[in-house]
Amino acid sequence: FISSSVAFAAAPLLAKSKTAAAQPPPEISTIRLEDFPAICLVPAFLAEELLYAEGFSRVEYVTTVSNALSESDEFDLTLITAPALVNTQDTSPRWLAIAGIHSGCQELFGNDRVRTIRDLKGKSVAISAIGSGEHVFVSSVAAYVGIDPKKDINWVVANGSEAALQRFVDGKADAYLAFEPQPYLLKEKKIGHVILNTTEDKPWSQYFCCMAVARRDFVRRYPIATKRALRAILKASDICAREPERAARYLIDKGHESRYELSLDVLKALPFDRWREANPEDTLRFHALRLHEAGMIKNHPNKLITQGTDWRFLNELKKELKA
Repeated sequence: FISSSVAFAAAPLLAKSKTAAAQPPPEISTIRLEDFPAICLVPAFLAEELLYAEGFSRVEYVTTVSNALSESDEFDLTLITAPALVNTQDTSPRWLAIAGIHSGCQELFGNDRVRTIRDLKGKSVAISAIGSGEHVFVSSVAAYVGIDPKKDINWVVANGSEAALQRFVDGKADAYLAFEPQPYLLKEKKIGHVILNTTEDKPWSQYFCCMAVARRDFVRRYPIATKRALRAILKASDICAREPERAARYLIDKGHESRYELSLDVLKALPFDRWREANPEDTLRFHALRLHEAGMIKNHPNKLITQGTDWRFLNELKKELKA
């Protein structure tokens, strides 16, 4: 893992709120977040110094051994796409959804044989693994337009997202779901074309892409730490919305990304303040219904939502952090 002991530097948006200062300190001193290299997940990284302000003395960013969220005990909180979360919750009760973060950040690219989502029927889609985030997301999208993702799509499985992207670039797949900053790179090289932009195209733009989740046992044992950690991530999301230049510079300075202008373009395009207004439960229900209809998940959406969510911290923080 990568840990940091960078001293907290006071700044208007990083300062402790009076409400937070009046609350009990976190039950534990160390908080562990997943280290996943994607510009759209910057709130998890930008939250580092905010977490120190919340009373944690050590913040660890963990590079996971397994890509399966259901199998990991290596971190306490992470950000994950909503369809992947639904798929995980169907087989494992280990993770609780605690907030929505932002929408968008993924674009479905096709070659000349794929001009619309319905054109995916009978075509090939490159993915990093069966059950991966892009596999489940494309399955949800396909099911929405009446395509059976289990029968009507040929899944080209590669070893990791970069390898899957390369399959599409090399013409070995008809489509690929790109996440930031991959869409910018494909457009720059004029490879393929966008058939779905989840930041702009309804209904997907109306729902969260990335959601905050925490281990169920962590939430149960450390509710104060959970709320303080979520507060840091939500405040970091606000910084991304209000000061994208600052967030982009942070990524560069910390070595999470090397391309400032590209990072800034990505951050400016995403609605990082969506957590304040949208209902994250609607997002889970939307994707769960699609995946359930397609036979991708066994449990009914209502059961998944009842057993796999805990919105009490989000609801309290919405009132506390009201602009």
